[in-house]
Amino acid sequence: QVQRATGIGNSRSILVTASDPNGFQLGESQDVRGQINFLTKDTGFYQLCLDNHENHFGVMQVYLNFGVYYDDFNMEHKQPAEKKELNDTLEAIGASIQKLHMHTFHMWRFYNFARMRKWADSFLLESNYNYINWWSMAQSCVIVLSGVLQLCFLKRLFHAQTSGSQRC
Repeated sequence: QVQRATGIGNSRSILVTASDPNGFQLGESQDVRGQINFLTKDTGFYQLCLDNHENHFGVMQVYLNFGVYYDDFNMEHKQPAEKKELNDTLEAIGASIQKLHMHTFHMWRFYNFARMRKWADSFLLESNYNYINWWSMAQSCVIVLSGVLQLCFLKRLFHAQTSGSQRC
């Protein structure tokens, strides 16, 4: 079930596919509140794939719930080895979910750190931009002022005196 979706598209549609240990697709759901039911005969690792193709550049929070139903399952008649295998499988599913939760948390944490670094770099660039603009404007004023002063001194150097007597 999709609990929350953010991003540009803000679409809550998600494609979910389930595959058996051999890689064959057992079912798929494209609903916001999807449910996939399938029969299992093989033991091994089943794969559940979540595809967020309609919500690019966004975050989607999903709730996963696994349920296992056994037909004609009676625990009293099972051997201890079969009980242990069943418990180990359920523990493996729980451990995989916990590992997925931790990896998702670390991915979210590093994403937030990257966003903070991006903003810090943005503020630094903006600060440098203002600093460079002020210094460029000050240097431009100094260049124009020195040009005007040079022009005044050159005019005064070549300015002829208009007195009554001419010099030789």
